[in-house]
This record gives sequence, structure tokens and C-alpha cells, in this order.
Amino acid sequence: MKLLRQMMRVRRMEEKCAELYTQEKIRGFLHLYIGEEAVGTGVLSNLEPDDAVVATYREHGHALLHGTPMDKILAEMFGKQSGCSGGRGGSMHLFDAATRFFGGNAIVGGGLPLAVGLALADKLNGRNRVTACFFGEGAAAEGVFHESLNLAALWQLPVLFVCENNLYAMGTALGLSQHQTDVHLMAAAHGMGSEGVDGMNVVDVESAARQAVNAIRAGEGPRFLECRTYRFRAHSMFDPQLYREKSEVERWKKRDPIALLVQWMSDNGQLHEDELSNLENDIAAEVAQAIEFAEKGPWEPVEQLGAHVYQLSDPNSAPPPPPSTANLEPFESTYREACRLALEEALQYDPRVFLMGEDVGHYGGCFAVSRGLLDQFGADRVRDTPLSENAFTGAGIGAALGGLRPIVEIMTVNFSLLAMDQIVNTAAALLHMSGGQFNVPLVIRVATGAGRQLGAQHSHSLENWYAHVPGLKVLAPATLEDARYMLWSALQDANPVLIFEHVRLYNMTGTLRPQPQGVDISTAAIRRPGTDVTLIAYGSGVHKALEAAEGLAGEGIDVEVIDLRVLRPLDRPTLIASLARTHRAVVIDEAWKTGSLAGEISAILMEEAFWELDAAVSRVCSEEVPIPYAGHLEAAALPQTETIVESCRQVMRGGL
Repeated sequence: MKLLRQMMRVRRMEEKCAELYTQEKIRGFLHLYIGEEAVGTGVLSNLEPDDAVVATYREHGHALLHGTPMDKILAEMFGKQSGCSGGRGGSMHLFDAATRFFGGNAIVGGGLPLAVGLALADKLNGRNRVTACFFGEGAAAEGVFHESLNLAALWQLPVLFVCENNLYAMGTALGLSQHQTDVHLMAAAHGMGSEGVDGMNVVDVESAARQAVNAIRAGEGPRFLECRTYRFRAHSMFDPQLYREKSEVERWKKRDPIALLVQWMSDNGQLHEDELSNLENDIAAEVAQAIEFAEKGPWEPVEQLGAHVYQLSDPNSAPPPPPSTANLEPFESTYREACRLALEEALQYDPRVFLMGEDVGHYGGCFAVSRGLLDQFGADRVRDTPLSENAFTGAGIGAALGGLRPIVEIMTVNFSLLAMDQIVNTAAALLHMSGGQFNVPLVIRVATGAGRQLGAQHSHSLENWYAHVPGLKVLAPATLEDARYMLWSALQDANPVLIFEHVRLYNMTGTLRPQPQGVDISTAAIRRPGTDVTLIAYGSGVHKALEAAEGLAGEGIDVEVIDLRVLRPLDRPTLIASLARTHRAVVIDEAWKTGSLAGEISAILMEEAFWELDAAVSRVCSEEVPIPYAGHLEAAALPQTETIVESCRQVMRGGL
């Protein structure tokens, strides 16, 4: 009776959603779960309230079955502030922190690594919880599917993968996209227990899920269920369904999971007509009440548009700053060693912190930054990963949601493109889509930049791509002190923070002046005061700017050098105040000029301080070519001190 009631609740709610969509009360994409109710019902009936659920965009049923109130779900689909995501997510992005429902995901396969990370957090914290992850068979064609299954099996994580195989990825039949159409056999190849079940029979699903969940709780690692099911309605309400015959739909409707259970219960004397009637009436009343709640719910005021982009304060109590090191005297160091000291400090003083990435452990890091940390802290906290940037970055996001403070190392910035989906679509957007319920306290370290004759695919400077994205914070340490202390400050932030370390700086030596008070990661820094022209740079460009400033001083030109340090959010006041003193500006950026951060800074100065300018803002950027391998061509392509000096001379002449 419980299984029947739950399936009917989902069915009646979804039928009403279809009706409300035709009335234009629900908009956007609407993906209905009608026909597939046995899968979610059978699986979720085996979970405990503190277990986690990660779903796909067809997630209304999953949210309802895991405990999210129906009225909150419908209010969300109306876009009302009283919805479970505050009206910020809509149909595809239902979230509910109270039930540990970590949302629908509009990116096919995008929830898989998130579930891996949540399960990893539970395992590292010694919690006997299960994370259930729902996705369609179309996700099996995504690389992140195999990356995530491999991680879960490799680390023996408590996650239940549930493939809702409804035979069509949007309009593409499974046989047209996969050579192996038994999806559970793909999971078996990763060495995890897997099974295919009849997804139209709720009893079969419930039984298989119970066995899988029990095995997971017993510490036997991840499990995989492929539930062969069928959606009776279109992929979404926009879908004309030209890819399948009506006769096929009608054949599957004869195996309606609700009708099958009703018939079986009736035949066995477990259901009487009045019981079914009473059940229908109770559910109809619940649906009516939910619609009334949604109709009456308030719209979020437009004045709150900027809310839930950044978490202003950590909802959990952060640990205090680490004790001051015994040696507070300045000492000689390299940039590399400063970065290593930062990692060591984080691992030593915050038990929630762990480092994860390719070759960070046994190899000691591609740039030798993490050398020795594996021996010091162990494999749980210095965790080598496969070459699977999208999956282990997503796992870092999930682990952050699970209460840890992951440091994800992506070896080089060009490899970060493989993880951009998780960084941009999930880490940056989750707080907003969830209506402020789920922030992502994650740090991602990335080596960036050119100048080592590594050719076009290892010489990118793509920091501005990430600085373009609301919800992310982007740092670029140029000094030994920032390399040493920025990481700890980033770990205290409740938002996803990316730290870009320029590869040319790792061998830089100098005097590191301890700063036990830490560093402020919200402001730019004046590295050299001046009165004639402002040089604005970040990363390795700061040192070229300082070199240019020294040379220009011999010509009587007094240059002020601003180290941006923080690429998002930009410190506008410091930039404008400097321009008010010098009235001229040159921006150095190792990225290409078209679409560059230098262009954004130039626009800010023009828009906000136009009347302070005595000459047009000049930009010194890389040439518009892929970075060449040959040393002389690479040097010609990158901003050099001589070019910076000449740009300063030109702005001093009024830009002529």
C-alpha cells in the first residue's frame, strides 16, 4: 500500500503539472516522470532520511518520494519564492537541504561525480550513509559516467547508481547510440555489483534496491541498478515525439507500473475498491492543496535579484586561524616551497581539508609542490586520482557539500577545460539554483601561463574565462607571501575559489616575510607607488611591470604598479584611486587581447573614471596566435618588459 500510494502521488502530481503547463503557469522545460514511477518509488523506499539523493532533470518524483513537500515542489515550478529552491531553480533544479535532496541537474551525467563526492565525504567521516544517484541511459555515453563509476569503485564508496533506462535519450533510441545496450554490464566492467531489473515492476525494483543498499551499508562498495522503464509522455512538453510510434507507447502503457500493482494486489485480496477510492481522494486533496499553495505563493522581489550568488558567511563554524609558526623572521624561499607550505599548513590545522588530483601523492605533484605530503598525511588526505578532471572536480564539489574542505589540483589550466562543466554549471551555480541552500566551499589550484616552450596546448592563460563567471572567486598570487597565505584565506571562504599559479613563478626565489594574520583575498595590492602612470598586472606580469617601472624611473617616469591578485571580484576602488593619482593606465595581460581581462579593466576605467584619463588606456597582451613552441617565437608572442616600457612611453605622450 505504501508503494502504491507513493507511485500514485507522483502520477497525479505530474498529470496536474502537464495541465498547469498548458495554462502557462509552469514554463521552461518540463520533463514528466509518468510511466517511470516504479523506479524512484522502489529505490527510495529503502533510503533513510539522512541518506542523500542526486537526480537528473526529470526529478519531480524523486524529490517528492524523498520527502520534499508537494506544495514546495509545485511552488518552485511556478517560480515562486515559497518553492523548495526559492523560485531560482524551476522544474529542472529542485533542491531541498532539509531532506538532503541535492537537486536535479540539467547536464546529462552531471550529477554522477557530485554523488561520488558526497559518498566520499561520508566515508572519510565514518558515516554509514548511502548516496543514491539517478540518471538516464543517455548518460552512459558521457565520459563522466565512466570516470565517476571508476572513482566510486576505486575508492569503494557508498553510492547507489540508478540508471532509469527509458530507451530514449531525448529522441535518440538506445540502439542508435550504444553498441552495448545493457547498461548494467558497463558498470560490471568497472568491478562493481550491478543488476538489470524490470523498472515497470515496483516489487522487483524495491527488492533489488534493498539488497543493493544493504550491501552498501555493509561496506561492500558501490552498487549499480539498471531499471528498464518507459516514459509515457514526451521527453519534455516541447517534444512532438516524431521518433517513436504511437503503437509502441500503447504497448508499454499496458505495463503501467501502477496498474500492474493494483491488479496484483486486487488478485491477492490486498486491495479493495473502497481503499483505492479513498487513496485517490486523499491524493487529490493533497494535489489541490499544493496548487493552492503555489498559486498564493509570493514572487521574489526584483530587488533581490543579486541574492544567492555568493555565500556571505559560512553557515558552519570555521576553524580559527592556524597558530603562528615558530619562525616569524623572514626567510629565503621559492614560490614552489611557499605553495607547499600553504598546503602543509591547511592539512595540518584543518581536519576537513584534503588534497585531490592527478599525481599529487606518490609523484609529488607535476610541479613538485606536494612532494612529501603523502608520507606526512596519508593517502586519504593526499589523494591521487585517475586522469578524469571532470569527475574528480565534481567529486570535490560533492565532498564540499558533504562538509569537507577539498583542495582540488588540476595539473594545468588547459586540463581545466575538461572540468569546466562542473566548475561553471555546478560549483558556480549551485548556491543560486538552490535558492541559497547549498554553497560550495571548494578550492581549485591550477597551474597557468606560458614561457616554458611547451607549445600551444600547455601554454594557456585562461583565467579570464573563469573570472567571467558569477559565483566563482578567482585569485592569482604573484608574490611569495600570497603563494604562502592565499590558500588558507581561500579555505575559509564559503564559495568556490580558483587559484591560478603561473608556471614561470615556481622557481622564483626571494625573501618570504611571514604574515600570521593571513592575507586579504578581496583587494588588489600596490606593489610600487607612483604618480605618472599606473601599470596593472597579475601573476608573472607583476614582475615584468616592476622591472619596467624601474627602467622608466631612469627616464623620469614615476610608475605605480598594481597587482590585481583577485581577478573576480575585481577591486574597482583601488584601480580607480590609482588612476586618480596618475591619470594614465597600462594593463598587462598574458591572455589574448580579444575578450581579455585587460579589456574588462579598460572598460571599467573608462566607464567609472573617464574624466580622470589624460590618455586612452593601453593594453599589452599576447599576440593573437596559439603560443608557439620555438623559443624566439614564444617570446615574441608574449608581453615582454620592453613592450610594457614602450606602452608607458606612449601613454605619457598622450597615446600617440
